[in-house]
Amino acid sequence: MKFSHISPLSFGQQAVQSSSIHLTLAHLIDELGENYTNQFQDGKDIIMDNSAFEFYKAGKPMLSPNKLIGYANQVNADYVVMTDYPGESGQKTIDAANKLGSLLKDAGFKTFFVPQSKIRDYHDYINTFKWALNQDWIDLIGVSILGVPNAYGVESDNNLQRYLSRYKLLHDLTEDGILQRTSEFKNKLHFLGMTDGPNEIDLVADFDFFINSWDTSAAVWAGMNNIQFDDSPTGLLHGKFAKEVDFLSEKLDHSNVVTSNIKFINDKNIII
Repeated sequence: MKFSHISPLSFGQQAVQSSSIHLTLAHLIDELGENYTNQFQDGKDIIMDNSAFEFYKAGKPMLSPNKLIGYANQVNADYVVMTDYPGESGQKTIDAANKLGSLLKDAGFKTFFVPQSKIRDYHDYINTFKWALNQDWIDLIGVSILGVPNAYGVESDNNLQRYLSRYKLLHDLTEDGILQRTSEFKNKLHFLGMTDGPNEIDLVADFDFFINSWDTSAAVWAGMNNIQFDDSPTGLLHGKFAKEVDFLSEKLDHSNVVTSNIKFINDKNIII
């Protein structure tokens, strides 16, 4: 499994060097410009994320296709995350992908689809996921830190339920015969973000066959706030550090904690 550590600029180089794939965030390109984009010049695969999580949380509209493609060109992306709509019907995200997919392919990008659904509409989410698996032109499918808990209705109410939600999804997909251990779906999935601790990687280890890559800001951002991964069941005794990442945050004096957290994750047989 490849891993991307997302980081404020002050730890950007350490995070980039500790990653085997990069996930770049669309909302930061306008805000930070070349100070941000110039970090990703090391020849590793780059995913251009559409920042749907951030726009959804902020109540802002999603990016236009032209703007998203423009950002992808700025970072020389390999994959582009197509427009998705958290909390809305899966069909809306499917329709957006059908419009954007050919544009991305024509522009030389690989396509990345993120299933979504209305909140507590698990069947809609599963059907959207199933649709994506059946599209040969979709190169990666995102297992979202937002979309999966939304589908189960546990995104904000219960940390334990949220922590277990993506494991439950993969288990259900396999039990229902939707996700099979065949070469067709090998390395098809990307885990977007991390729920309530780095041991979520261990939790879904039985499904490593399907997982191409994973990204999170947890190692760096928790470390910058002097929160160290630990020996609790999730790896974070008090669950996810909820404060929004400040990408301009100064380095302060917790470099050793950041380094320890990155190592905690990378020691889980992550490809670097």
